Amino acid sequence: MKSSAPGKIILFGEHAVVYNRPALAVPVDQVQVDVEVSDSDKLGVWIDAPMVDLHGELSTLPSNHPIGTVILKLFQHLGISLHPNISVTIRSTIPVAAGLGSGAAVSVALIRALTSFLDHPLSNERVNDLVFEIEKLHHGTPSGIDNTVITYNMPVYYMKDKPIETFKPGKPFTIVIGDTGIPAPTKESVGDVRRLWLRDQNRFESIFNEVAQISTMARHLIETGRPELLGELMDHNHEFLQQITVSSPELDVLVVAARKAGALGAKLSGGGRGGNMIALVNPASAESVAGALRSAGAKRTIITTIQ
Repeated sequence: MKSSAPGKIILFGEHAVVYNRPALAVPVDQVQVDVEVSDSDKLGVWIDAPMVDLHGELSTLPSNHPIGTVILKLFQHLGISLHPNISVTIRSTIPVAAGLGSGAAVSVALIRALTSFLDHPLSNERVNDLVFEIEKLHHGTPSGIDNTVITYNMPVYYMKDKPIETFKPGKPFTIVIGDTGIPAPTKESVGDVRRLWLRDQNRFESIFNEVAQISTMARHLIETGRPELLGELMDHNHEFLQQITVSSPELDVLVVAARKAGALGAKLSGGGRGGNMIALVNPASAESVAGALRSAGAKRTIITTIQ
């Protein structure tokens, strides 16, 4: 059985989303995780995941191993105590710890492939709930946005503890993603922001309110087919992310380079302190903006159309 899951980017609202404000995220189909599950003639659950240099049997993994955790949690959920003899192959083109939802995508694809193989398919809702539980183990207090947008593979307007709202753009728009190449573990930046928020709640709540307005306005512009107006909102959102200390010199350099190369707007995307930034571009200038980002230090670029 095979299953795939896309990457994702947050367009607006990262960090504020942890504090019950809305955020917008979209799938990125240019990168994905592919999982294949098949019968094995060896005893146990054998995992081959070259992107994290994992080649071994489930019971030999540390108890907190991300991939092992997904499999064990799923078996527990399905009431499977005697593990089947299977081979699990995981391939991914999503950079790890780069804000593109690599961990959630592995979990979604793995759960779907395993449940299909075991003839026990789960609804999107159940997959989403399970992956969120796994995200909590690795990220502390995750927003829930990664698992949601990747499970449903649609643009998502997300607020914590509120019903999921998927939406459709009124017309397609193009985003260039620039990767700093610096790993950006979400757990650390989320934890740092929480410490700062505890020290100065009034200031941070005010910033999060501003970001919430940006996210709400952005959804309206996307749905009504006016994505070219998102650039200014991106620039404002990036300023607020700088104020809460989650940008970095490398991200700021790429954001400025994109704007100078003709992007309509640019901001970091995800946890920050590394990982990715995104730039809104006219399709005709996508390649030149991507080139400018690589010249400014981006380790890789991805051009994606949101539709």
